[in-house]
Amino acid sequence: EVQLVESGGGSVQAGGSLRLSCAASGFSFANYAIGWFRQAPGKERERVACISEYDRGTYYADSVKGRFTVSSDNAKNTVFLQMNSLKPDDTAVYYCAAERSMWAVVSTSECVGDFGSWGPGTQVTVSS
Repeated sequence: EVQLVESGGGSVQAGGSLRLSCAASGFSFANYAIGWFRQAPGKERERVACISEYDRGTYYADSVKGRFTVSSDNAKNTVFLQMNSLKPDDTAVYYCAAERSMWAVVSTSECVGDFGSWGPGTQVTVSS
């Protein structure tokens, strides 16, 4: 069974940094793409970043490009989202989700997949 748990959220001031973790169990990163998503109150869910060992690719939304970095530690079966230069607009609940690599495409220009397995989310609050 695919299970994902996010951690590392919190409250920071604008310009600060946070590192989110997505601990996975029940599957190997070699066979799955991992996506980071966020949803703020009253807004649509946004695809923030993706990583795929299978595609050897990473993707970033324009809104976070140059500030966020996604990486993985296969030995720990954990994916990280390093968030720097945080802005109040980054305030949201952040989720990680998994999709089988055969059904996902991750590159610098796109992150495609249904991402049907989700973690419970972690709150990030950035104050001005």
